[in-house]
Amino acid sequence: MRRETVDLQQARYVAIDAAESAGSLLRGRSDRHFDVWAKSEGDLVTELDLAAERLIVDRIRARYPHHQIVSEEAGTLSGDVRWNWLVDPLDGTNNIAMGLNVYTVGITLCLRGLPVVAAVHEPGSGHTWSAVRHQGAFAGRDRPLVRRERPPRSRPTLAWNQGYRVTPEDPTATALRLVLDRESTRVLRLWAPLLSWVMLARGDLDGIVGYEIGELDLHAGALIATEAGLRVTDPSGRAFDPRVGTLTEDRSLVAGTGEAVPWLLELWSAAEKLSSRVPDLWDS
Repeated sequence: MRRETVDLQQARYVAIDAAESAGSLLRGRSDRHFDVWAKSEGDLVTELDLAAERLIVDRIRARYPHHQIVSEEAGTLSGDVRWNWLVDPLDGTNNIAMGLNVYTVGITLCLRGLPVVAAVHEPGSGHTWSAVRHQGAFAGRDRPLVRRERPPRSRPTLAWNQGYRVTPEDPTATALRLVLDRESTRVLRLWAPLLSWVMLARGDLDGIVGYEIGELDLHAGALIATEAGLRVTDPSGRAFDPRVGTLTEDRSLVAGTGEAVPWLLELWSAAEKLSSRVPDLWDS
């Protein structure tokens, strides 16, 4: 397999163009009838996912024919594993299936498992965000993404992300939701995790709590947020490992400003203590 050098800024443009083209396709077809199938418990796939995926894969293959691609529906498409593209062609499938215009397209390029380029496009607004590791985050094509300061308030606004495998009876998830609802102004449950990440990066949210989440809709958003100056840790407070793992839904994290993360970690600790009492709530 040929080893190649990749211009990361050029790869960012390729990711942006592919994501925006897929977004245009989704926007043009989302108000028509489209087929929907159950993929797993609580998870769906539509013909829109498949069409957007084909478009993105073709765009990446045209520019980087030797790279590996891992996509939501197609799985692993063989290539040079040193360069690996992660593709979430429709982040928010459950939303679009019920007519909610809350979804994104996410693309990540990884070098030896480390995300180095990311692009997230929101078809509904037409906005795109992107990042290159150690080179910053961008709004639009080349404008630096500057996080706006949120007005002082006693209670924050957060986003909650959970994986599809999390059941309603999961005691830790239940305890976390209870604690977050009690301590915040509002907890968004968007079912479009990448949108949560860009909202955090641009200053619309104070923090994110993710429980047993997947990776295809994680790494693009996390790279954009960290390049915008946000902090991401695991629930114990250790710096979050940004390298791509097994792509299963087993990553938990908190993310936010330097001031918000310690507070979120305290809430996580309080929720873990409460979780032992959750089974009693179900029985009562």
